[in-house]
Amino acid sequence: MANALEADSEFVPDLIVAVGKAAASMCRGALETLSTPTRALVVTKYEHGDAALAKFPDIEIIEAGHPVPDAASLQAGAAVLDAICNMPHDSRLLLLVSGGASVLVECLEPAWDLPAWQAMNDRMLASGEPIERINRAREKASRIKGGKLLAAFKGREALVYVISDVEGDDIGTIGSGIGDARRATCAAHTRIVASNALARVACAAAAGIAVRCNEESLYDDVFELAPLIGAALINGEPGLYIWGGEPTICLPAKPGRGGRNQSLALAIAREISGHGNITVLVAGTDGTDGPTDAAGAMVDGSTFDAGGERALRAADAGPYLEERDALFVTGPTGTNVMDVVIALVE
Repeated sequence: MANALEADSEFVPDLIVAVGKAAASMCRGALETLSTPTRALVVTKYEHGDAALAKFPDIEIIEAGHPVPDAASLQAGAAVLDAICNMPHDSRLLLLVSGGASVLVECLEPAWDLPAWQAMNDRMLASGEPIERINRAREKASRIKGGKLLAAFKGREALVYVISDVEGDDIGTIGSGIGDARRATCAAHTRIVASNALARVACAAAAGIAVRCNEESLYDDVFELAPLIGAALINGEPGLYIWGGEPTICLPAKPGRGGRNQSLALAIAREISGHGNITVLVAGTDGTDGPTDAAGAMVDGSTFDAGGERALRAADAGPYLEERDALFVTGPTGTNVMDVVIALVE
């Protein structure tokens, strides 16, 4: 945020609106960089706030449900829309967007209510559909997504900073397009300030060993990806292997506990079983994996046994991995640039 604002140093906002799982850290970065106190509204996931924000005056923080939206999501949406619609004609808006905004903040079209919206989200997430299709469906139910929020802003200028959590860094997909400026009636500019590509470059730079693979290709079902990753590691040269993206998983009618990263980690553990020279971390960069408090899991050639098959079939990888002390728990990280697989072949 500091780098971005220094590059746009002539822009002085009258209001900061930050939405998404990284909203608190983005807002903190902006407030610490700006030379004048600025009013701010932050919408983020429960327990994803930042205690350091308390030192700033005139800031409102709303926490809401994710990945399952709740009434607080609608409260947040109403607050965001009201704040933006009531800005003066000569005002400037700084909009900070990160992944998770699709369900954390919403104003529904009249034909929708909270139970119907929750049911739609649950159905789409369990289907294994790509996030682009899910977010297009969300846009249709929304009064603020797909560029509609900035269309409602009648001020002078808007600057949008985005942390990307989607393939191709498509502004129209991140947060279901809540930061899309194509419908804006004012002067509006959009910047990508963080992404999976930048995270993987930083990972490779910090490794200190040979990096054999660094690519963004985790865009398939976890059970399609695991054999490919396993084969690359078993047959590969010693060194570090990095993959990024956002895999999908099709859930059974009554899934157990665990997210897509825990399922992918366990599926990879099955592929590398017996290979003592391979260690693999699979994690969400935001520090959460589905409706759990783990970011993912760390597995090796000894992690998988017969009980793993049942856990994979039942989408219940979490308890299996927890019993083997393989869960990777970081807490909220303050960013959200999709998922990573980081593997060491010794």
